[in-house]
Amino acid sequence: MKFREPFTLIGNTPSPYTRKLVALLRYRRISYKVIWGDLDKNLGLLGVEPPKVKLLPTCIVDREDGNLTPTCDTTPIIRQLEKQYKTRKVIPNNSVVAFLDYLVEDYADEWWTKFMFHYRWYPQEDAKNASQLLPILQEGVDIPSEKLSIYSDYIYSRQVSRLHVVGSSESTADLIEQSYLKALIVLEKHFEKYKFIFGSRPSASDFAIYGQLSQLIGFDPTPRAIAHKVAPRVVAWTSIMEDQCGFEPKDDDWNVDLSSSSLRELLKEIGSTYVPALLKNASAFEEDEKEWSASINGATWSQNTFAYQAKCFKWIRDEYDGLSRKNRDTLLQVLDGTGCEKLFF
Repeated sequence: MKFREPFTLIGNTPSPYTRKLVALLRYRRISYKVIWGDLDKNLGLLGVEPPKVKLLPTCIVDREDGNLTPTCDTTPIIRQLEKQYKTRKVIPNNSVVAFLDYLVEDYADEWWTKFMFHYRWYPQEDAKNASQLLPILQEGVDIPSEKLSIYSDYIYSRQVSRLHVVGSSESTADLIEQSYLKALIVLEKHFEKYKFIFGSRPSASDFAIYGQLSQLIGFDPTPRAIAHKVAPRVVAWTSIMEDQCGFEPKDDDWNVDLSSSSLRELLKEIGSTYVPALLKNASAFEEDEKEWSASINGATWSQNTFAYQAKCFKWIRDEYDGLSRKNRDTLLQVLDGTGCEKLFF
């Protein structure tokens, strides 16, 4: 597939994945066009059939037969952009660092979104904030007041009732909130030494974390207050990451010390939260179980089985299998004792 120019996407500002991709396009200086608002309406205007699963952002691809088709998954989109555009790349040139970057990107996309969904719809103040703003952002600031009221009530009821789907509940609330707090503290320490996750230039995982923080700090009141209290560097970094088009990277700027304590703490957080959830979901999917439960950091986590996260597990394993034996040995030394090594044994 090949992306048309300007790169065209339909998205919305409360979508962490839209913000992830737009920030990456800015950094890479790729000409792009964002169409904000209703997905079906805007796809219709472009003459494009909607995807089977409607997600934001939806990006438009030129097929070999000349037709346009939508695609939504930011991780393969980023890798296709790496093939299509040769400068200002975001995948590290060191294979071990590239694998770690892939793992952190996946963690941000799939575990941090639980922070976002929980904080957006679990605290009442945040749920009211979101249900008020989302219809305006979807329909436009000129949405009639009567329609806004109806739409807000509908969104509030629907989204709050779906909290359990991603695992957010009264029994898991503390686990989610402690994991968010720990992640902020780990990043705050990491940014004392490094500008980005893997050194002095941004990679795909930076944009994934930024996408989630664009909501947790920029949209939802409760996680914003927490971040401002415990992680001012993270708050500032989130603002800076929005537009890195003026940043000039060097090839040797992916210079993180793989034995650094802050990187290890980040990997340990992944290994103690996301990894057990990923493994249990993959097992449940294999056994055709509709729901699963696992012990995570001493709490019982229960949620629906997601086919997509089973794919995420497979893709992580595929990335690992693609490494040379020497690079696998190096990687396992980095991961040893973090819990992330359980992905491969």
